[in-house]
Amino acid sequence: MDLMTILAIVAALALGAFAIFLATRGRGQGAGETAEIVGRLAQMAESQAATQAQLSERLQAQERTLAKAVEERLADFSKRIGDRLQQSATQSQTTLTDLRERLAVIDKAQKNITQLSTQVVGLQDILANKQARGAFGEVQLRDIVEKILPPSAYDFQVTLGNGKRVDCLLDLPNPPGPIAIDSKFPLESYEALCAAREEPDIIAARRALAAALRVHVRDIAEKYIVPGETAESALLFLPSEAVYAEIHANFRGIVDESHQATVWIVSPTTLWATLTTIRAVLRDVRMREQAGVIQIEVQNLLKDVMRLDDRVGKLQSHFNQANEDVRQIRISTEKISKRGDRIVEVELEDPEAEIETEAAAPQLKVIPDD
Repeated sequence: MDLMTILAIVAALALGAFAIFLATRGRGQGAGETAEIVGRLAQMAESQAATQAQLSERLQAQERTLAKAVEERLADFSKRIGDRLQQSATQSQTTLTDLRERLAVIDKAQKNITQLSTQVVGLQDILANKQARGAFGEVQLRDIVEKILPPSAYDFQVTLGNGKRVDCLLDLPNPPGPIAIDSKFPLESYEALCAAREEPDIIAARRALAAALRVHVRDIAEKYIVPGETAESALLFLPSEAVYAEIHANFRGIVDESHQATVWIVSPTTLWATLTTIRAVLRDVRMREQAGVIQIEVQNLLKDVMRLDDRVGKLQSHFNQANEDVRQIRISTEKISKRGDRIVEVELEDPEAEIETEAAAPQLKVIPDD
């Protein structure tokens, strides 16, 4: 039951009660007054009914307006919810796509890491074996030398006069002469030093590394420095920048001892710089060796230039003689032309004067020959 119905019922009950009250009271009054009151009540009821009808129409109009507004709001809200859901779905799809791509990149990186780990394990296996470690150093030494020096400036695995075989021998002119390079890699001692944590272990590892380096320096000095065959110095190649840095930072005594033994410790970087300098020296030596050949060639070139000058002079004399011959030919042609003109003049004279001409024996001017 709506509000308008309730109001109408309440108004009808109020009018009925008021009518009963007037009827009861009007028993002692006149019938005319009662009828007048009843008429007024009827008018009031009609007016109340009209007012209620208008109010009902207004309420219904407001209800329809409110329902329409609510429907529009609900439609707009539903549209917004749908757009938000669509946007969320799109963003979720994009996020999932990016996530899949990143997972693919991570998977690829994981494969690379696995492969690198396998290679590192293989390198560790190689370095764990002394023979394989020596081959690793020789391969690195060969790669650096071949990249910098010309093939004629080095040889690998050369046997010296004392029967010792060196990893690489640089063929340099005297002085200094051929320089021997041997690869050494004291990996066990260096790893023990890196793994040491207590002070006694560190001291013991340092002593072991120093002893290994002294042995390598002594072996190179005794085996690969041969008087009269090689230079007075040799190179000890360490195929590890870390080991080289550790030696020069904390083993200055070993470095000084190697200098005294004329054995120079080099790493891949310093060997590269040393070989670059040697290449420049070789180039300078070759230029000086070729200086005499160049001078001889320049002298021969000067002789060829002088011979060419003589021939040009002879050719010029021939040209001058040819010019003189052409001038003489021009003179002869001019004389021939003049004689031809005189002959033409004789042939074109008047026929009546031929007798006189015959009698007179015409005299032609003779042009002397040169």
